[in-house]
Amino acid sequence: MDLISRINKNFQESISTKQLAAEMLAEPVSRGAQAITQCFLNGGKVLSCGNGGSAGDAQHFSSEMLNRFEMERPGLPAIALTTDSSTLTSIANDYSYHQIFSKQVGALGQPGDILLAISTSGNSENVNQAIDAAHEKEMTVIALDGKSGGEMANKLSLNDVEIRVPSESTARIQEVHLLVIHCLCDLVDHQLFGG
Repeated sequence: MDLISRINKNFQESISTKQLAAEMLAEPVSRGAQAITQCFLNGGKVLSCGNGGSAGDAQHFSSEMLNRFEMERPGLPAIALTTDSSTLTSIANDYSYHQIFSKQVGALGQPGDILLAISTSGNSENVNQAIDAAHEKEMTVIALDGKSGGEMANKLSLNDVEIRVPSESTARIQEVHLLVIHCLCDLVDHQLFGG
């Protein structure tokens, strides 16, 4: 396969995955956006976490909330738990890498806050421990996952929202996760600020 054909194949697979996801995920994305909006109206915040590309997605979400998405508006309270290297490395060194997010959720989370937990496989142990910590703090979890949902899907309660991308490809799941994050940002802005 030549390079141009390979590029076209990647684009077509991405488009197909997004079309399928649009049909399956509109309702849970809407519920997630409503939960985030209500959290902000109640004075809460969103904590986000993930590993690798999902860490980048967690940071992307918080930057869109804290700064702005597509409209001028006040900043909204969101914290990516992936960015403080001193905290991450001290927890990993003194305790375990599996606890790098859960210890932060335990310290920063409050009842009514939201945890945006991102894992393409649903099997990231540190993200799953963060979900347990969020439940202990009476927080709602919005889970972005893919494949079978992994262990993450088994940890979610009835009050949580799972947004599972219908794909086995990590790259395709990550592409849809970014689109879902942009949808969440757009819907939150629309609900809070109109226009």
